[in-house]
Amino acid sequence: MTDSGTAPSGVPGYDGPERYTVVSADCHGGGEIHEYRSYLPAALHERFDAWVADYVVPYPDLLGDAGKRNWDSDRRLADLEADGVVAEVIYPNTVPPFFPKPSLTDQPPAANAGDLSLRWEGLKAHNRWMADFCARTPGRRAGIVQIMLHDLDAAVEEIRWAHSAGLTGGVLLPGTPPGSGLVPLWQYAHYEPLWRVCEELGVPVNHHTGSAAPPVGDTALDKVVFLTEVSWWAHRAFTHLIVSGTMDRHPDLQFVFTEQGTAWIPEECRRLDYYWGRMSKAVGSQEYEWGHDLVSSMDLKPSEYWARQCHVGASFQRPAEAALRYQVGVDRVMWGSDYPHKEASSPFSREALQLTYNGIDPVEVAAMVGGNAAALYGFDLEFLAPIAARVGPRVADVYKPLAVEDIPAGADKCPAFVGIAGVKP
Repeated sequence: MTDSGTAPSGVPGYDGPERYTVVSADCHGGGEIHEYRSYLPAALHERFDAWVADYVVPYPDLLGDAGKRNWDSDRRLADLEADGVVAEVIYPNTVPPFFPKPSLTDQPPAANAGDLSLRWEGLKAHNRWMADFCARTPGRRAGIVQIMLHDLDAAVEEIRWAHSAGLTGGVLLPGTPPGSGLVPLWQYAHYEPLWRVCEELGVPVNHHTGSAAPPVGDTALDKVVFLTEVSWWAHRAFTHLIVSGTMDRHPDLQFVFTEQGTAWIPEECRRLDYYWGRMSKAVGSQEYEWGHDLVSSMDLKPSEYWARQCHVGASFQRPAEAALRYQVGVDRVMWGSDYPHKEASSPFSREALQLTYNGIDPVEVAAMVGGNAAALYGFDLEFLAPIAARVGPRVADVYKPLAVEDIPAGADKCPAFVGIAGVKP
């Protein structure tokens, strides 16, 4: 088949493009630490110089050639194209000024302690760096703006700035874990200014795994506990945003739950629907007594809020998760490679897509690997089509089952490949 749109061989009944337009809904990036200096107020340059003189890069993959993948625009573009990806949504990865660790997982101190004002300036410097980084490749990067929840007026102002600056990825919603000193997300009245501005501007609200977990120590045991619980903490935001009435009061607001898996969604919707049913109809029960007033004030049940307003950033999606696509919603799934993390499907994304989506209707696959993200984040599929025709995975290749012998060496670093024959669990 040529790129003219005639049907590719091996896919019965399909007559769409030969190659998929792949948009990764979960990538990460940030500036090299010294790059942030020019984005800080001049009054903080001396303070920054003193801080960076003692700064030690906390993770090996932020050093040397591996680290450059976060901020080297040409290198990054080449890596993604080699992996079959034509556009990306970029979450933070590197350490902003005045932070001890990457801001995606590190929890700032309580509002009455520490250096919140400095860290806020550091986040704003990252946001301005991100706007310039995305502008280097127009139409191919959707950067996400970071905020803090300690000062909502400042957060709202920053969201407005980001929207005007062309950061089309929306806002990164931090978690509010116990011990953080932050008002829980289910307290609607407190966060209403945030929801109002996001709905007004039409920007997605992204909740990535990591920030919702309470702080833990640095021992091996702490890290294992964090690893096994971090996604569970992130899932809780879905319940909190429903219970608060946020989704009910702001029906056009769109929420994204990224790098948290996919399989949890159908079961969580069933679980919450069960409680909604008990609270609305089981007269005389404890559930009815506690929850009737709340659920009777809402128009929908939890699964319906999901279907109307929620999306999953399905990082390195597994085959078993793709099988749940109708329960999750084919129009709700947005595949992501997680580039440049250690567990990313990159540079094996072509094989990962084939493993997960073989035998599935290419129209559905096209939505999950690119179309849904393009619609939510404003990517122009017509603009991306010529690039996809050059580098995108072939539809016919993805449609065929992936043979075990075709799994690349080293692919088992990515969870998408775990559990299949020949790959260690």
